[in-house]
Amino acid sequence: MSAVSITNVAVLDNPASFLTPFQFEISYECLTPLKEDLEWKLIYVGSAEDETYDQLLESVLVGPVNVGNYRFVLQADPPDPSKIREEDIIGVTVLLLTCSYLGQEFIRVGYYVNNDYDDEQLREEPPTKVIIDKVQRNILSDKPRVTKFPINFHPENGESGEQQPPPPDHAAETDGNGVPAASLEHRAEQGTRDFKPQESF
Repeated sequence: MSAVSITNVAVLDNPASFLTPFQFEISYECLTPLKEDLEWKLIYVGSAEDETYDQLLESVLVGPVNVGNYRFVLQADPPDPSKIREEDIIGVTVLLLTCSYLGQEFIRVGYYVNNDYDDEQLREEPPTKVIIDKVQRNILSDKPRVTKFPINFHPENGESGEQQPPPPDHAAETDGNGVPAASLEHRAEQGTRDFKPQESF
């Protein structure tokens, strides 16, 4: 059993302008005291095909963590549009919220994000160059894809802190919700073991 369990993630200020900072209210429970901090990261996938376009929007350390229930708001700057290929700004992409302990990622929450113009005329006749001030993002917050990874939270007990993932076919099937592209789906679930798409935590 994991020492830390996310009980809820609320996406605040959604939908919003593309250039609006992200805000996530994260609630989690700690079942055993942890000596070191938890590391939370928010990653924007700039391209489904090329990970070099990923942008780390925020990385924060939270701790020390004692037994109990916790809640905090993770705020992150929006992605830098100049680091995203023009053809990848409009459309569907993925936002990844991860948590790690001692460098070991133990949970990943993937959200699909739809970026489109907030003006109907621009949607019907998109300009050659993206007008970023007119782009609105909509995080599909009711369909998170939650992936859990078993790690060793207490390596001081002499156990290895690294565990090898099982073969990919051990991942559970999806819940049947439509997905925009297989490559984006892979990014949302990358590294999956015991993958369980959920609408709640």
